[in-house]
Amino acid sequence: MADLARLTEVIEPEAQALGFELVRVKMMPSEAGDGGQALQVMAEDPKTGQLVIEQCAALSRRISDRIDTLEEEGEVLIDGAYHLEVSSPGIDRPLTRVKDFTDWAGHEVKISMDKAWDGQRTLRGDLKGIEDGMVTVVDRKAGETSVPREQIHSAQLVLTDALIAATQPLDTSGADEIVETEEKADD
Repeated sequence: MADLARLTEVIEPEAQALGFELVRVKMMPSEAGDGGQALQVMAEDPKTGQLVIEQCAALSRRISDRIDTLEEEGEVLIDGAYHLEVSSPGIDRPLTRVKDFTDWAGHEVKISMDKAWDGQRTLRGDLKGIEDGMVTVVDRKAGETSVPREQIHSAQLVLTDALIAATQPLDTSGADEIVETEEKADD
C-alpha cells in the first residue's frame, strides 16, 4: 500500500518546480493488464488548465527521479511494482481542490459521496460552487443540495456541449494540415 499524503508531499514540489499545479495523486489498478498498480498523477499548467505530452514527460521524469532518490535513501513510498502515469486532467476532469469547485461552477458534475448525505449518495446536476466547505449542486432529482466537501468521495465534470464550448484546445498545431477527402463508392 502507498501513503498518498506522503506521495503528494513528494510529488507536489516537483510539479511546482515546472510551474504546474497538482490536481490529483491516486493509486489504482494498472491499465497494463498485468494485475499491478499504477501511480496516477494529474497536473495542469495554470495558464492553460492542461498539459501537453512534453510537459507530462518532463513531470514524469522529475517524479521518477525523486522517488528513485528517496528509495535509494531507504524510504519505501510504494510497496511492490507499479507504473507511473502522468497526465493532464482532461476535459471531464476530476474536481479535487476547493478552486475546482469555484472555477467550474455552472457546469454539470457527478458527485459520489462516502456515505449518504440527506438521503443522497450520488448527485448529478449543475455545480453552483463551494462556500464554507459546502459544495452546492442543483441535482436533477433532489433539487439544490449542499454537501460537505470532506464527505465527497469523487467529483467529476460531465462531458456536455457547454463544457466543450468552454474548454479551449491547448494545442491546435497541425489542425490546419488535416485534409478531408471523400471516398468514392465502388460501383
